[in-house]
Amino acid sequence: MPGEVFDPRDSAFIRATRGLPVDHTPVWYMRQAGRSLPEYRRLREGVGMLESCMTPDLVVEITLQPVRRYGVDAAIFFSDIVLPLKAVGVDLDIKPGVGPVVADPVRTLEDVAAIPDLTAEHVPFVTESVRRLVGELGGTPLIGFAGAPFTVASYLVEGGPSKEHSRTKAMMFGAPDVWAALMDKIAGIAAAYLEVQVAAGASAVQLFDSWAGACTPEDYREYVMPYSARVLAAVADLGVPRIHFGVNTGSLLPLMAQAGADVVGVDWRTPLATAIPLVGDRAVQGNLDPTLVFAPTEVMTRRAAAIVEAGRAARGHVFNLGHGVISDTDPGQLEELTRFVQQLPISP
Repeated sequence: MPGEVFDPRDSAFIRATRGLPVDHTPVWYMRQAGRSLPEYRRLREGVGMLESCMTPDLVVEITLQPVRRYGVDAAIFFSDIVLPLKAVGVDLDIKPGVGPVVADPVRTLEDVAAIPDLTAEHVPFVTESVRRLVGELGGTPLIGFAGAPFTVASYLVEGGPSKEHSRTKAMMFGAPDVWAALMDKIAGIAAAYLEVQVAAGASAVQLFDSWAGACTPEDYREYVMPYSARVLAAVADLGVPRIHFGVNTGSLLPLMAQAGADVVGVDWRTPLATAIPLVGDRAVQGNLDPTLVFAPTEVMTRRAAAIVEAGRAARGHVFNLGHGVISDTDPGQLEELTRFVQQLPISP
């Protein structure tokens, strides 16, 4: 009916995360807002990444762009996992083609102690952006997100992106007191950052652990999981679904589920049929290989249909890519993919 306002809590996305019946498989994409969209590139011309994340007008428009273009079932808040660190005063920048670069990497307990805890007063632009987005989105839910402690710690210790995480693991194994203090600090910041987003109106949250796959299950359980669990526990009573996603984490899925996730994101390396028994009575998210959007449309949709079929065995299933949208993805392919998945029949 004209003027009717739908509650995001009754959306297909939220219902799927809670294992409730849905009329279609909900779809959204990690990095759906970003470099693959020409309208995003035009808007970002001459504007640094962190500056754009701290400017509500830009955050709102960038977050809405893929919702308008693709008709996805959820929006993901446009931000960056290091933004909370920048907000509390850590000297860092995001360099094009490189990623986050930290001027003074963390090495000692004194370095950790020098990082302030985050409060809502550090991120008023986040509160404003989320409130405005919730008003614009209507019945489409907004997903808030934060970087998980291990991934954020890696940037702080390495001073930037790393393939080997050698300094990170050197601290983890060789200076466990510094590691524990750092992870506890980041867990507190991440929890506060998610709490700010939910307080402003976000309908769900995702804890994103880009680098957790660098850990063995044993090391993850001892050095990583307690801190991710602390973040997820902090938002447990806020009434929103909690998604936990990591890259190359097939061997970690049971532990990531135990850390407190309502929904476990599965990357493209692990078939859903393999992942679903590992995560227990939880919903799953994923997990089309992001490169399949470069294949012929019929190949892409055939693989997507197989993933939706496999997802029926889970408590609930949110369709997504198995990692973020690749920057030179054709938006037209994602439009086709979104329509295709949303129109697939739901089995009785």
